[in-house]
Amino acid sequence: MSKIASFCGDNRRESLRGTLGAMSDLETRELEYFVVLAEELHFGRAAARLALAQPALSKTVRRMESRLGVRLLERSSRRVALTPAGEALLHHGRHALQAVGAAVEMARRAGNTEAPLRLVIKPGGDADLLSGILAAYARQPDARQVDIVFGGATDRAEHVRDGRADVALLYAPFDDLTGLDHETLAVEDRVAILPRGHRLAARAELTLADLADETLPRWKGVRWTGGPDPADGPEISDGAQMAQLIRLGRIVAVLPRSLARPEQPDLAYRTVTDAPESRLVLAWSQTDRRPLVAAFVAAAVEANGARP
Repeated sequence: MSKIASFCGDNRRESLRGTLGAMSDLETRELEYFVVLAEELHFGRAAARLALAQPALSKTVRRMESRLGVRLLERSSRRVALTPAGEALLHHGRHALQAVGAAVEMARRAGNTEAPLRLVIKPGGDADLLSGILAAYARQPDARQVDIVFGGATDRAEHVRDGRADVALLYAPFDDLTGLDHETLAVEDRVAILPRGHRLAARAELTLADLADETLPRWKGVRWTGGPDPADGPEISDGAQMAQLIRLGRIVAVLPRSLARPEQPDLAYRTVTDAPESRLVLAWSQTDRRPLVAAFVAAAVEANGARP
């Protein structure tokens, strides 16, 4: 409960001062222009997305490079590529723009004492905890309406970072918790999902060594977190794609137990005994100090305090 009690810390104040100091060298508008250009790696397409004349975009980038004292792009007649400095600015610039947008949205919502709390979840990704959490929060004296927002397999953390949601149910270590505080609500094991006719389906339990030669999928936007390396596996973005590829014998998958439900009769589900545990966490922005969020986090932890 230390995160709920403090909701602030010296390290975050130092981080904020550093961010503000860096932002003084660049304007938010310039960062937005650069991020779009870095995504397109083409001045014409980027200028079209920004509804901006191409010479104006080129001039902005040159001005940024002059002010920062580094080259952000390698330009030739055939291609545009990011330098290491450009890669760094793209990564941190995205987070900075998200932080600015989230701050504006939080300020608006803080001024609205009737605004509902927005919780983003993956459909079926609450490990059957949601009803208990909502019931515990409803008992709070200042409880507000809770709007449920359904996100995709990998974008729910972004909903919180950019202000579209106040809190999120996420799976650690799969979801990126950068910039978020969190409390663990449940810990669970992982299961392998295989075709019924697979050579390993006859076993009651499996180990990671058993799966070492199997092809696993790469989830779009999710970093690898242990077990058989999925580097050569097909990229997928949802459970339907995963199930179809398993049926075809193209892959096997390893998921937190709650995400493997409901079990489908034509697939086999086996516990992977030595796979790292998965945690279902409730996450919120590190910069969000609103009592509304603190009360919801406290209710969720209280509702699940007896769970492992």
